Amino acid sequence: MCFPFSCPEPYAIMPPLELFMEVPYDERRAMLYRDLERGDVVVGRINNIREYGFFLTLLCTAGGLKRDVEDLDLSALCHIREIPTSGSHDDPLSYYQIGDFIRAGVKDIDRYQEKITVSLHQSSLVPDLDLKLGVITKEELPVHYSKLFQEEDFATSIRKKQSASWALKCVRLGVDHFKNGHHVEAMNEYNKALEIDTNNVEALVARGALYANKGSIVKAISDFELALENCPDHRNAKKYLSQTLVERGRQLEEQEKLVTAEGLYRKALSLDDTNPEAQDALTKITDTIQVSWQLLTLHYRLPWTLEVAPHV
Repeated sequence: MCFPFSCPEPYAIMPPLELFMEVPYDERRAMLYRDLERGDVVVGRINNIREYGFFLTLLCTAGGLKRDVEDLDLSALCHIREIPTSGSHDDPLSYYQIGDFIRAGVKDIDRYQEKITVSLHQSSLVPDLDLKLGVITKEELPVHYSKLFQEEDFATSIRKKQSASWALKCVRLGVDHFKNGHHVEAMNEYNKALEIDTNNVEALVARGALYANKGSIVKAISDFELALENCPDHRNAKKYLSQTLVERGRQLEEQEKLVTAEGLYRKALSLDDTNPEAQDALTKITDTIQVSWQLLTLHYRLPWTLEVAPHV
């Protein structure tokens, strides 16, 4: 039952469509992109924080449109300029953590690319909606969604947040050890961080850098690639992987595995097109391979002659 301020009589809130009928996954996604409009309200949970804003996993809609969309794997970007600040030198992202529940207004929808951007500015809402935007508590979740939320889901979220925080402390200790030349201690801290949080991106990048520094190129590449699987836009992971692929390519060149090395140089450039070493290595190995093929082709085209020594 609901008791809005504008209506003295209680009335029942209509549950979302998903509770009445089984609608195929693709159809539900298409319907949401069709029905969602600028100014609508969505609720999501922060899954990634970058320097330009944060990403939400959408859980449900609020306001007039009622939809439970958690299982549709929808995400939305809240750009840093769409986050209110309290001061000219304030970092608005410092107030948000992974796992926070966020209520936001829909700012833009690209139905063809299936991209949603949201805003925390009150001006993003339609005029007749008076809802607080930003971080909300469990109790503030829409009724139609919170009734479906299991208590253990909250506990899991809290544990993940705590694990990420503990792992990050280990990474920072490891970085300090690394800077002081204590590589064994640094490796212990990185491994400890990954025991706490298996796919912690910062720990993977830091351990990969240490592996590369010690000459364990293959292990370094493995850590950097795993970090990028979990966070494809991680700047340092892309940069370090690009550099390490060049080192691995040089090793393969020494083993005369030129084609494989060329592939690694191309991959290095795809990750970081400003990497001069990758560009230089690719140019040289391409020329070498081309010359080799020309010599091989010439070898098979030349007629073979058999010289017979004259009798004395």
